[in-house]
Amino acid sequence: MTIEPREARWWQTRGGVALIGFGVTAGFFLLTEHTAHVFGALPYLLLLACPLLHFLHGGHGRQDRHDGSSSPGADSERDA
Repeated sequence: MTIEPREARWWQTRGGVALIGFGVTAGFFLLTEHTAHVFGALPYLLLLACPLLHFLHGGHGRQDRHDGSSSPGADSERDA
């Protein structure tokens, strides 16, 4: 049984490390030079994140059950 060497992932190659380093450096300078723009857009980004979170999370905490009850504590109240 022979074990074949696995291929290096793209971020483990010399070009990948250089690309990541360039991206980090560019991101740092972009953020430091445009901080006022980033902080100025932050409230709008938070407002835009709300519909996205509702879409990903599934709404307003609604739990549809087969027995028709919608509150999480309905089973414990009914059993008591």
